[in-house]
Amino acid sequence: MAKKKKAQPEKVYHPLEPTNQRITETLRENYMPYAMSVIVSRAIPEIDGFKPSHRKLLYTMYKMGLMGQNRTKSANIVGQTMKLNPHGDGAIYETMVRLTRGNEALLTPFVDSKGNFGKVYSRDMAYAASRYTEAKLDKICAELFREIDNDAVDFVDNYDGEMKEPTLLPTTFPNILVSANTGIAVGMASAFCGFNLHEVCRTAIAFLRDNNCDLMETLPAPDFPTGGEIILNREEMRKIYETGRGSFKVRSKWQHLKKENIIEITEIPYTTTIEAILDKITDLVKAGKIREISDIRDESDLSGLKIAIDLKRGVEPDRLMERLMQMTPLMDSCSCNFNVLIAGMPRVLGVRELLDEWTAWRTECKKRTIYYDLNKKKDKLHLLHGLRAILLDIDKAIAIIRNTETDAMVVPNLMDGFGIDEKQAEFIAEIRLRHINKEYILKRLTETEELEKEIARLEGILKSKAKIRNLIIKELEFVIKKYPAPRRSDILPEEELKQTEVKEEIPDYPVHLFLTREGYFKKITKQSYRSGSDHKFKEGDSLLQSFDATNTTEILILTDKQQCYKVHAYDFDDTKASTLGDYLPSKLEMDADEHPCYMLLPDKYEGQLVIVFENGKAARFELSSFVTKTKRRRLTGAYSDRSPAKAFFHVEEAERITLFATNGRALTVETSTIPLKTTRTTIGVQTMVLRGNHTVTHAVWTKDTPFSQSRRYVSHSIPSVGAILREEDKGQMTL
Repeated sequence: MAKKKKAQPEKVYHPLEPTNQRITETLRENYMPYAMSVIVSRAIPEIDGFKPSHRKLLYTMYKMGLMGQNRTKSANIVGQTMKLNPHGDGAIYETMVRLTRGNEALLTPFVDSKGNFGKVYSRDMAYAASRYTEAKLDKICAELFREIDNDAVDFVDNYDGEMKEPTLLPTTFPNILVSANTGIAVGMASAFCGFNLHEVCRTAIAFLRDNNCDLMETLPAPDFPTGGEIILNREEMRKIYETGRGSFKVRSKWQHLKKENIIEITEIPYTTTIEAILDKITDLVKAGKIREISDIRDESDLSGLKIAIDLKRGVEPDRLMERLMQMTPLMDSCSCNFNVLIAGMPRVLGVRELLDEWTAWRTECKKRTIYYDLNKKKDKLHLLHGLRAILLDIDKAIAIIRNTETDAMVVPNLMDGFGIDEKQAEFIAEIRLRHINKEYILKRLTETEELEKEIARLEGILKSKAKIRNLIIKELEFVIKKYPAPRRSDILPEEELKQTEVKEEIPDYPVHLFLTREGYFKKITKQSYRSGSDHKFKEGDSLLQSFDATNTTEILILTDKQQCYKVHAYDFDDTKASTLGDYLPSKLEMDADEHPCYMLLPDKYEGQLVIVFENGKAARFELSSFVTKTKRRRLTGAYSDRSPAKAFFHVEEAERITLFATNGRALTVETSTIPLKTTRTTIGVQTMVLRGNHTVTHAVWTKDTPFSQSRRYVSHSIPSVGAILREEDKGQMTL
């Protein structure tokens, strides 16, 4: 008889025991659910214009009865919202703050607030705690919840199954375009700029009447609660409307008070804050790039935003503000990315597509409410039809009820006696005795006729797309009539702007430039250098190069990592010879272990650059190869990386240079004998022949080398081995 196999014990994994799960499985099982949750349930709005957090908060306030006159503490609202939104009170309150009238983040706020809710245009104006502030729903919310109790939208269970919440709010206007919304999901983002409520409603009406209408006639540009001036490029705006992506510029509004010689800024771009503007202007003043301002301060108060700028005498305010607009966030770009969830899938849609999706969704909402009303009326008509059957012989009905022995048999006996169903019999059995009179009977018969007409009307609406469309249009017209919404942001056509290039006014004066071997840079004025020319160096450091220049001179800094940094003298502060100066690797944010090795002043980028390498090769190429169309600060691949560079020479005509090698030899060649190459990264040509492990140590201008017999080392052709240094010339072997 075969032995039974012992059952193998189930293996238990220790939490710290390594597993062999594939990374793809980990991503699929752990990361993808998180990513989809963020996309679908958190960061991207749906066609009603709300994210789940907004919708849950507003619906909670609706169920709390906050559509009336009385406000309640914000803490109460936050606490009740937790039944739908399983997040901390801080996150819920922040969501509520952004929806309030007091915060001014929305053109059409949904929460009527009382207390300090901060300001969207200031990062320092913090909102008060929820226990101090009060709120209720704003009047416009009547358009969010209209017919929500008439089966306009689907309801689902909340996270613990104790309550129901709507999947969407049946907004009677395209809130997806009215409310500004931004969100960052996983691998995608959403950014909606707000539009004016009336303009959106008029555009929706025009679209419902003609799907091919010109949207820009009724919706010329976005609108912002912080105002400002939108610089309208019609082609760019039309592209945003068509694709749902793009950007446009918004600039601040200001006025000049002549008596006080003060500029007052009263409106700023929606994308910036007061503090960001103040910080940037302050930095420009400290750097000496703006010299016309004597003081700047924030004078915002309960009456609104105000930034005051005190001007020095003789300053042209228009010219100054043009410069500030280009150099500070007083003019900023607003990016658009109309990413919206449609049936649970993220899609980037243009304005016309958004209106199309909203129209289809709103049409479905209207159909559902009409069906709801229709079924209610049909149910009532059904009951009245049963009543009409009874009224034909009231005495019989009374006799049936009187002769019925038990209460439970009244309904069945009426059903048998008149051929009606249970609902009709229940309705009749509940009629009071006092209602069995001629007046009551006539009213019911009249009501039956009216119900039949109303049912026919509703059925006619359901069969006609045009009639449903007209209902939606009437709702939009009602919104325009009832809720005032003046435009906040002015529209300024781009072609009307003065296209003047504002150049930064930089003072120009003579300076001396110095670079040390350790990478320290000094810019010293001539007056300062005359008063003290003794340089201070770090221990072991010494001077590498020096130039006479001006404060606006452009400088190229080449490094040992084959990179070139483009700077100007004005990028550095004036200093004295008695200081160490600016450490270039830190100042220019160079890479790790990268150090400057050569400085040159390109001027008009004329002439050539000659580079001598450790392996005895030399390269010559045009300095114009460093010219760039854009203002790039760093260029990679400045020269070849095959061998370390030992010397650099900026030549405009043929000159002689001398190379020194570890074998005790020197070689003098004319730069014209080195072939001119077309690329910066050329490896060059062999100039000095080296045998064994010998290398080039350095190279210098021949005119700076006091040889006793300079002709001894000259070669008129390359490559060449050079000549052994005479005893009296060996002093030139060191730098």
